[in-house]
Amino acid sequence: MQTMDYYQIMGLEKSASQAEIKRAYRKLARKYHPDVSKEADAENKFKELGEAYDVLKDPEKRKLYDSYGDNWQQQSATQGEPGSGYYHTSSHEEANFEDLFNELFRKKQHQNYHYDMGQDIHAKLTIELEDSYNGAEKSFTLQTPSLDNEGQLHYVEKIINVKIPRGITDKQQIRLKGQGKRINAQQCGDLYIEIKIAPHKWFNLSGKSIELLVPITPWEAALGADITVPTLANKIKLKVPKGSQTGDKLRVKGKGLAEGDLLVKLRIVIPPTVDENMAELYQKMANMSECNPRSNLGE
Repeated sequence: MQTMDYYQIMGLEKSASQAEIKRAYRKLARKYHPDVSKEADAENKFKELGEAYDVLKDPEKRKLYDSYGDNWQQQSATQGEPGSGYYHTSSHEEANFEDLFNELFRKKQHQNYHYDMGQDIHAKLTIELEDSYNGAEKSFTLQTPSLDNEGQLHYVEKIINVKIPRGITDKQQIRLKGQGKRINAQQCGDLYIEIKIAPHKWFNLSGKSIELLVPITPWEAALGADITVPTLANKIKLKVPKGSQTGDKLRVKGKGLAEGDLLVKLRIVIPPTVDENMAELYQKMANMSECNPRSNLGE
């Protein structure tokens, strides 16, 4: 005794053409897809629709179904038909829904968010380095696909408010529970927001440490000096040791993100103009010094 009538599920006569089967599937898939449907028991109806379409769209399977009803798979296995003895009633991939999904749920990227099919939604949010250092509250617009009463696809805007925790790093995720896609009337997925920290004018982020390139003069490098450098919070005094070289790093504890540090990288800068007096000083230095920084070059 036949327990499921595939033609009845799709609202078709047994004489329906392949084109009519495809049109009926598109129409009903829009109606019952659990992401957008308001129908009762939409998820089960969508699965039944997928099972019916998988059989009726295939001429060989349809021929066996028309002849043997629910026993068509056993007959397929007996007769050695392609795909015999193997059928997934719960797999939407077996029904080749790609054409419909491309129409209904194509991925859409807009500014700093995107929508992924599945239980959860994934988005990206760009923040400033100062937002991570101090903590902040941000809002952005998320667009999700929806079907109107006429079955037309459009995108619904939703304002998302998110609290940026102090010390969050680049590519780290924030999870907002229950802010994702609706699976059914009682359950929603989660929203995962990937944080992107925008490039900064002065600072480079390395994990939770912050790097700052600081230019110094030749005499500050040779004699040592007390200089002022910026941090994300304020300006601080920093002691440059005598005999410092370009590339030397000075570490300032606790001035990075959270428990991270500030790493000050020194770069010796030659004055852009040299007058006669400075040239005379440089010449005296050259005469007095026996230093040859290239002595080992090429050995």
